[in-house]
Amino acid sequence: MDDHSPDATYRVTADELRSFIERFERLEAEKKDIADQQKEVLAEAKARGYDTKVMRKLIALRKRDKDDIAEEEAVLELYKQALGM
Repeated sequence: MDDHSPDATYRVTADELRSFIERFERLEAEKKDIADQQKEVLAEAKARGYDTKVMRKLIALRKRDKDDIAEEEAVLELYKQALGM
């Protein structure tokens, strides 16, 4: 059997495919472990009296561009004023 036969191509492709799937599955497991660790951090913060809902908002804000945040806050303030809040 030569290296270019359909069976050889399938075997190489199947091995490569299996490798991709196994790598993805390992990353999924790592992602779950990290998510569990993040929950533990928030549980510890909550036990120390911190508001985890506010902490989550701060974490989300830290990911965003400062100009986008400032613009959103300005529009929010404008809308609040329009509603008498």
